[in-house]
Amino acid sequence: MSEPARSESGAALRQVFPVLLAVMPFGIVYGAIAVGSGLTVLQALGFSVLVYAGASQLAALQLLGLGAPLWSVLLTVFALNFRHVLYSASIGRHLGRFSPLQKAAAFSVLVDPTFGAAEVRASDQPLTKRYYFTYGLILYVGWQLASLIGAAFGSLIEDPKAFGLDFVLPVYFLALVMTFRRRGQFYPVALTSLFVSMLVYLTVGPPWHVSVGGLAGIAVAALTSPATESVEGAGRG
Repeated sequence: MSEPARSESGAALRQVFPVLLAVMPFGIVYGAIAVGSGLTVLQALGFSVLVYAGASQLAALQLLGLGAPLWSVLLTVFALNFRHVLYSASIGRHLGRFSPLQKAAAFSVLVDPTFGAAEVRASDQPLTKRYYFTYGLILYVGWQLASLIGAAFGSLIEDPKAFGLDFVLPVYFLALVMTFRRRGQFYPVALTSLFVSMLVYLTVGPPWHVSVGGLAGIAVAALTSPATESVEGAGRG
């Protein structure tokens, strides 16, 4: 392996392992809940391998446990995962070096932490295949391993909240979002998304607050960016 390749892989490994410390407890919780809901260990792991979206997996299990109709489960999963369409549109701008097949593989492991890490990386230098796939695959394998551990031994965890496991990932995501704070229009976009998400959560309820809040932030960015660019262009002229 060449020195640049080792450097890219090393950077991805240094950045992904701390994230695993936050992600794996939730994978363990998922596995425990899945088996507790009546799935076998193999079914729980298969669900995780194919879906690979923690919030959607937990939401689907909860709805199935309540006896919700299949269309309701599918609609909830769609609403929660719609943000991945937005992630793909954003990350796609940085995948010029990827072949169509490599892009498809890249999108298949695109989850929240991978999106944040890739965007931050691309803001400083070209996003390489070595970096992206090292980060994405390590995270994917770690999630599956955590799901398997939870499915096999999760019954030993009586109350995940007692260990603060429900608090670790939100803190991580907040820190991830704040890495973009130096970008133009960050605060108007972030605050709009926050306000709209809270409003939808209180009026309509989850999971629609995730997608609608994200779309509101995108709308603000789309409406304000041209004006900003125009002002900057006038200043340069």
